[in-house]
Amino acid sequence: MADPATEAFLAHRNLLFTVAYQLLGSAADAEDVLQETWLRWTGVDLAEVRDRRAYLVRVTTRQALMRLRTQARRKESYVGPWLPEPLLTAPDVAEDVELADSVSMAMLLVLETLTPAERAVFVLREVFDVGYDEIAEAVGKSAPAVRQIAHRARSHVAARRPRGRVSATTSRDALEAFRHAVETGDLRQLLDILAPDVVFLGDGGGVVQAVTAPVTGAAAVARLLTAGIGTFATGTLTPAQVNGHPALILRRGGEVDTVLALRVDDGLVTGLYAVRNPAKLSRLDDETPLRR
Repeated sequence: MADPATEAFLAHRNLLFTVAYQLLGSAADAEDVLQETWLRWTGVDLAEVRDRRAYLVRVTTRQALMRLRTQARRKESYVGPWLPEPLLTAPDVAEDVELADSVSMAMLLVLETLTPAERAVFVLREVFDVGYDEIAEAVGKSAPAVRQIAHRARSHVAARRPRGRVSATTSRDALEAFRHAVETGDLRQLLDILAPDVVFLGDGGGVVQAVTAPVTGAAAVARLLTAGIGTFATGTLTPAQVNGHPALILRRGGEVDTVLALRVDDGLVTGLYAVRNPAKLSRLDDETPLRR
């Protein structure tokens, strides 16, 4: 039988992972943060802890903020665009619309444009509904300062987030139309499903071939995709739930080659995020449980 400290940690582990992942966009870094949180938790006198969930969230946030600094240095030398590590998620994540929106590739990229403090405050307040006083303890600032940061972060995110929530049916329809167009090389169908201002980002991490700069505009993105038809033809392209939203996984020789996540607005594809860096494709055989 597990001791009380272990039971408490395991009871909140999926929540803590979700907090760390949203702050870092990396499952590997989130797991390291959880390990640090566990080590600190084992040295705590539980009798002194009034709210175990709040305490664990606070420690996790602090550890994630420290890791964000290290991550920022790594990104400075990263080859090409940096995209979040994609996660295979269970249907219950998609059913929690707010959670699914908050972990989508599109939203994680918006969060990348915030400062570390803004990101932590926004995630804790808007996604996990943590009180301002608790957030203040987690980020080492006063409650009034946290309120100001929250206001600034909300405004920043509102100006950049997806235009509106898209129904699961609309997303699936757009995904299926896109998949058919890519598999058949139907340029006209591609142009019909791509928004005029669509943006394509590829992440190969300098390890495998990928576009090293954003490709914008329906015509340019369609040309890029049709040029890669041979790549799709030599593998299998299957739909999956990635980060709470419909996506496509390309497998070649039984191994995951590319995860292609879509951002859909008004029935059209406005964002395409192709993750090819092998270091980011290790968690796509099993679902990752995410919780609020």
